[in-house]
Amino acid sequence: MKVLLINGSPRLNGNTYRALSEVASALQADGVETEMISIGKRAVQGCIACGMCGREGRCTFRDDLYTQVWRSVKDGIDGLIVGSPVYYGGPNGSLCALLDRVFYSLVADLQYKPGASVVVCRRGGASAAFDRLNKYFTILNMPVVSSQYWNMAYGQTPGQVEQDEEGMQTMRTLGHNMAWMLQRLNVRENGHPEAEQHLWTNFIR
Repeated sequence: MKVLLINGSPRLNGNTYRALSEVASALQADGVETEMISIGKRAVQGCIACGMCGREGRCTFRDDLYTQVWRSVKDGIDGLIVGSPVYYGGPNGSLCALLDRVFYSLVADLQYKPGASVVVCRRGGASAAFDRLNKYFTILNMPVVSSQYWNMAYGQTPGQVEQDEEGMQTMRTLGHNMAWMLQRLNVRENGHPEAEQHLWTNFIR
């Protein structure tokens, strides 16, 4: 089993990376393979609603970052964890630009696979950012993995998050809970509920 972790911070070895690494260590201890992809400081193209992904199965923009995530998902992952620093009470905008494209173009590959989000902040806005990221999972029938507390940790300067003992424990618990859910669900072998035909309702008649 394999879990992909996306580090949505421009700081490759910052606090978000450290929090995700704590989750990854717990997953690995439970026998789950992990891969981490960091968005870094690269400019990220947003979705332009062209609809090409619905026809081609991937985003029309073939930048390296999207392609790296697309290929990892297509190669076969069993779960997804997304981490972000908090900017103005929300996730990194570059991360959301990437996720909009990833989730829109990889519906069939991501649905029913467990997902979780991790947020790191200096002081406030963590709950709002956490809620924003979880919305990606809940629109694709993805079970959301929880922990002993909301998946957030605190720190400003690189490495400071390690002083948040409860935050780090929350990350470890999240990793163990993700491994536990993956092993119990085993979507690859057990499949998933049969879905009804999707009904689209607009508010303007």
